[in-house]
Amino acid sequence: MTEKRIAIIGAGLAGLATGCYARMNGYQVHIFEQHSQPGGVCTAWKRHGYTLDGCIHWLMGSKPGSFFHQVYREVGALEGNCLMYLDHFSRVLVEGGSKAFDITADLDRLEADMKTLSPDDGPVIEEILAGARAVRGLEMVPDKPRELMTFFDYLRQMWRLRKAGRYASRYNMSVISFAQRFKDPFLRWAITHTFVPEMPMLFLFWLLAQLADGQLAVPEGGSLVFAEAIARRYAALGGEITYRASVEEILVEGDRAVGIRLADGSTYPADVVVSAADGYSTIFNLLGGRYVDQAVREMYEKWPLFRPLVLVSLGVAGQFPGIPVNHKINLKAPFAIGTQLVDSLAVRILNHDPTLAPAGKTVIQVTLESDFDYWYELHSDRAAYEAEKERIVAEVLQRLEWYLPGIPTQVEVTDVATPYTWWRYTRNHRAAYEGWLMTPEMLRVQVRKMLPGLDNFYMAGQWVEPGGGVPAVIPSGRQVIQLICHRDGKPFVATVP
Repeated sequence: MTEKRIAIIGAGLAGLATGCYARMNGYQVHIFEQHSQPGGVCTAWKRHGYTLDGCIHWLMGSKPGSFFHQVYREVGALEGNCLMYLDHFSRVLVEGGSKAFDITADLDRLEADMKTLSPDDGPVIEEILAGARAVRGLEMVPDKPRELMTFFDYLRQMWRLRKAGRYASRYNMSVISFAQRFKDPFLRWAITHTFVPEMPMLFLFWLLAQLADGQLAVPEGGSLVFAEAIARRYAALGGEITYRASVEEILVEGDRAVGIRLADGSTYPADVVVSAADGYSTIFNLLGGRYVDQAVREMYEKWPLFRPLVLVSLGVAGQFPGIPVNHKINLKAPFAIGTQLVDSLAVRILNHDPTLAPAGKTVIQVTLESDFDYWYELHSDRAAYEAEKERIVAEVLQRLEWYLPGIPTQVEVTDVATPYTWWRYTRNHRAAYEGWLMTPEMLRVQVRKMLPGLDNFYMAGQWVEPGGGVPAVIPSGRQVIQLICHRDGKPFVATVP
């Protein structure tokens, strides 16, 4: 019997995972990737001996025994890789250091430190830590697509999440809304900016619980090694990838996807097409907007997106022992990028991973939220674009010198990735690095992995998983193959190498 052919658009984590599970279940698979390497947003790059990491800050569900760890093993992400477990999430501080505290795995210490900063906020602090303690051990298990879940599957899911039920209803609000309860302005700001202000309180509880449970980790060597391991697993399973292959059109006959057409004019016929690429480009460009209902249109017109980032990477001739990796710094005086004011810096001092820099040296990275349109328009004037990047590096170094004395003279390498850079390499809609912004409303929505009126077509990745992130996009590829197997009347198989 001839294997059914599946064409996958995009070799990011979702596309690679879809390919792995497709091969495990006996499908012939070919992935087409516009870039020269796998990973998509999950990437890193080399600059004069330094590895500059562009993605994973913390990987959830990293311990053996969790569903996500099992999925990482199924797709081969951990094969040959070492996970470095985190017991420190972030140091939060005011520029100049007048106020600071550390978010660590020791929830008792976190509670005590916050109360020391603001005794009057004790009850609010206790609420946050009570929520985190209550959901310790909680695991989200997206082991089956919602389209295939039975009544009993929902009952099992509700039982599994029973500890979170009371907190989900009581704290059905964003972190920024909850943080208004704080009397102390610094704590109000610190809690608001733990991740993104709009995220649900339940996610903040879960994030702190994952930290306390030792479930957060990063791959040694940077994010690209994580993606490359999945690509090796896919190849070992017999899958094919063509790089530098930009897909221009999804071919459709009689409202059925029948293959793809590349930019060079060549075509690839397929029984099923899966797009693990940008959602907007897929729906409105590759398919010409022909398979869109009101719900899909409203998603791309109205749903909030993760705000684009400027990533400043520095190769520094020095080490910083005893300093945590992650920092969030509240700036006393904001500075402007275009029309947008930057009032905080997210700083990573990557001294925990010696493989990222030459001996005795360190990679430091600073992320700043910025505006997509500003950078997209600026890039057409190359001199102005480069000058703006240089100005931002100077601003960042000036703001860091009080914390890292002498750092401007230690910098050997500078690299600035702008929202235009993210869009250029990944084509993510408006450089939204994790797609739809995580909000309380997004916890209740379901994005279908198929489009109305189009047969033999599926989508995987962050544009069908609001909130994005590695633990969402890899299982999305798993679920797509579950749907295809179900349609073909065959049992779904997942194996570990």
